[in-house]
Amino acid sequence: MAPSDPVVADPAADPAADMPADWAALWEALLRARAVPSAAAGPAGPCSPASAAWLELYKPLLDARQAPGGSDARPWVLAQLGQSLDGCVATSAGDSYFVTGAHSLLHLHRLRALCDAVLVGAGTVAVDNPQLTTRRVPGPHPVRVVLDPAARLDGSARLLRDGAAPTLWLCDSRHAAAARERLAAASAEVLAVDGLLDAAEPARGPDLARAFAALATRGLRVMLVEGGGVTVSRCLEAGLLDRLHLVIAPVIIGTGRRGLQHPGPARMADCLRPPTRRLALGEDMLWDLDLRGPTGFATTPG
Repeated sequence: MAPSDPVVADPAADPAADMPADWAALWEALLRARAVPSAAAGPAGPCSPASAAWLELYKPLLDARQAPGGSDARPWVLAQLGQSLDGCVATSAGDSYFVTGAHSLLHLHRLRALCDAVLVGAGTVAVDNPQLTTRRVPGPHPVRVVLDPAARLDGSARLLRDGAAPTLWLCDSRHAAAARERLAAASAEVLAVDGLLDAAEPARGPDLARAFAALATRGLRVMLVEGGGVTVSRCLEAGLLDRLHLVIAPVIIGTGRRGLQHPGPARMADCLRPPTRRLALGEDMLWDLDLRGPTGFATTPG
């Protein structure tokens, strides 16, 4: 994400104008199903082929709400990442304004509206200062979660202070007091998690399973991991993603900041080859990866 949305100078370039005529009614049905999981996640009758493709893309988020699970269950997690043809999310100087286009941004706002929470890493907040709201589409704002295990942020980020949506600053319990002190009268809440960082080896990164479990106890069942590349890659490596929306933009950045990274196996035969579908988002191409399908992750992590 970047500091603000792109300006669409030509009304004809508005991505909403490319949607089929029956999309507005279908989106309302999806929002109803989000609010009431027993509601039908789709139209009462047939819809256009274009709207059917969008329904197929978003329906897994609604199906996840109907899956059994209590407050201690792991959230169902979708990650979304936009990157260049050569796998970068920004230039070497950190400029990401914008890798993907307006159609992809609109899709991202829809994902937020269908999820309980949207999570980003501290690096994304420090560089992009995002809002993480659904201001481009009808629908509720998700709970905004900042993953900052060592409480490195200074507390001035706008999502910690604007009060636009409930916001959690997620950190290791050893750093919670410092985070609360920086927030002062801000509207965000510090969520302290014991053992989020290994005291002996903090460089290993956060225990994401503990982080997600803490969010599940808040009733956050369906979660979007929006960035950045490091956070999404760590979630993938930990086997915590159920689905991945990887958006590829027709741009070559060169020596830039890397997007999705995964150590992977030594043998090509052992690589992840999850079921996929593709959908054009303007000039970008969305790859929808079902990481729990055949040849995806073999097991659900504990």
